[in-house]
Amino acid sequence: MKIKMVKEKKKLKSIKDFYRRHPNEISIPMSVEFEELAKMRENPTEELSNLVEFTDEEGYGKYLDLHECYEKYINLKGIEKIDYITYLSTFDHLFDIPRERKNAEYQKYVESLLEYLIDYLSRVRPLLDINAELEEASKQFETEWENSTFPGWPKETGSALTHVGAHLELSAFSSWEELASLGLDRLKSALMALGLKCGGTLEERAQRLFSTKGEASLDPNLLAKSSKNRKSGKGRNSEKQKEIAYLESHVYKLAELVSTQRVATKENVQRKQARTEGERGDSDAEASASESEEEDDNEVPYNPKNLPLGWDGKPIPYWLYKLHGLNISYNCEICGNFTYKGPKAFQRHFAEWRHAHGMRCLGIPNTAHFANVTQIEDALALWEKLKAQKQAERWQPEQEEEFEDSLGNVVNRKTYEDLKRQGLL
Repeated sequence: MKIKMVKEKKKLKSIKDFYRRHPNEISIPMSVEFEELAKMRENPTEELSNLVEFTDEEGYGKYLDLHECYEKYINLKGIEKIDYITYLSTFDHLFDIPRERKNAEYQKYVESLLEYLIDYLSRVRPLLDINAELEEASKQFETEWENSTFPGWPKETGSALTHVGAHLELSAFSSWEELASLGLDRLKSALMALGLKCGGTLEERAQRLFSTKGEASLDPNLLAKSSKNRKSGKGRNSEKQKEIAYLESHVYKLAELVSTQRVATKENVQRKQARTEGERGDSDAEASASESEEEDDNEVPYNPKNLPLGWDGKPIPYWLYKLHGLNISYNCEICGNFTYKGPKAFQRHFAEWRHAHGMRCLGIPNTAHFANVTQIEDALALWEKLKAQKQAERWQPEQEEEFEDSLGNVVNRKTYEDLKRQGLL
């Protein structure tokens, strides 16, 4: 409740500030704004058309949004029901699903999963050549499929009951009459072993079986219907299985490319599920409050007195402005008539680069003697005075060097040399 009141107060304050700054502003009805938005959607500009859209769950490309694929997965028949976090860890473990469960509905699910991963990668990594990655996966799939090493699709072993019946060696018989002597049951067993029609009279069965003697391939008209259907059905079934396995190979490849986002998505979902209802409401309120603050920050602050801006980007209070003496200006001629606001900035500038550069241009060292000196004339006069003092304090041997005569009198060097020239020493 408090957060809601604070938001309303901020909104009211922003409205009042806007109309205070723009007293003659004409308000535009909301209907006009909605019409403009509708026109922009119908005829988007180049900038809007180039923008990439993400769902709320994707967080501008940080996370995956597999909720729709998850719903399709848990609705597959014969599939173990798992939660969303487990699904994020195992959505590419397609090899764990039994081969018998991979039907048409399963193929639709894999196609939707593959479609989402391709679309997501094209938005998150636009410079990635997805087609090249899929071509590489296709080549690897063909090799593994030929060698029967593709995960989840082991090689089918022939059943012991594929051909019912006992084969008969026809080289020992010279005519169909000799075969007829074996009887109906034995001929039927031999025909079933070859996959031929086993009906008819004794003579028809014997003639049908004898016609296969020495033939490399069997006449299709002699084959049983079940054998024909079995072979054609087996061919169609293998093609469907290869198509599903082909889609699975692409899913495996794309799952490797989104491994980073996959881990981040799992952590984000766990973090969200660990929150209470109150924490979720507080986080939503904080997010909306931060958005409103960002909108306020984007506006130009109202600053008629040209006060300096504080840490929040807004003008500081006027009393604080006067307390720090920022209303007092200091001009420094040595710095090129640069103006400093406030005594603190003025005192600090004597040790900064601008003042030091100005003193160097004048040929004066920037020492403590020149503190608070801002005029060039004063600085030069003080420098001449300091040089004179240094010169006066310098040691002069003619005046200060002492000598002692033979009588023990101490005189300076000049007096000693004069007495010596006169021969008085």
